[in-house]
Amino acid sequence: QVHLVESGGGLVQPGGSLRLSCTASEDHRTVVPMAWYRQTPGNERDLVATTMGDPSTAYADSVKGRFTISRDNAQNTIYLQMDSLKFEDTAIYYCFGRRGFSEYWGQGTQVTVAT
Repeated sequence: QVHLVESGGGLVQPGGSLRLSCTASEDHRTVVPMAWYRQTPGNERDLVATTMGDPSTAYADSVKGRFTISRDNAQNTIYLQMDSLKFEDTAIYYCFGRRGFSEYWGQGTQVTVAT
């Protein structure tokens, strides 16, 4: 079952921008999206940015100043604005969410930074 739906990935040149979105699927509206992770082949899934924590937002050092996570509570949607993209930002980006103590992942969206 798909609990979280991501969109907005794609191919972009270095220095460009993309905006990812994540929202709960129709049948799982009580799942609350709260973070973005990314993963490259052969590596673990790493935290990129999170919201709803303390402080309210936090970022991996590698994306600070370039990425911005935001939330629309009315739409139960989070966004990841990615600016000044670099080659090393190429990865599959996953949305993470919770419902109570249960954890959920989106299916992932590919972001490719290339010339």
